[in-house]
Amino acid sequence: MSLRNVPDNMCPIATEYTTMLTGDWRALRPIVDRDRCVKCATCWLYCPVQCVVEKAAWFDFNYDYCKGCGICAEECPHRAIKMVEEAEG
Repeated sequence: MSLRNVPDNMCPIATEYTTMLTGDWRALRPIVDRDRCVKCATCWLYCPVQCVVEKAAWFDFNYDYCKGCGICAEECPHRAIKMVEEAEG
């Protein structure tokens, strides 16, 4: 049965295609303390979705794909990453 044959009241999720990025359901977001970041790349190495982006003097995050797992903050040896609630953003 194709999606076109499914009645709207039967399964509304399956009748609409939506784009959802990993970052759409994140509750916490990593914030980099630029004074503490020494670009050791530990966050980049441990990030399971590879959303860490290199900047000139520090690393930052692509929030479209960051799922807020906090592994980067846990593994950062310089404590340069802090996890904050998404609403604080």
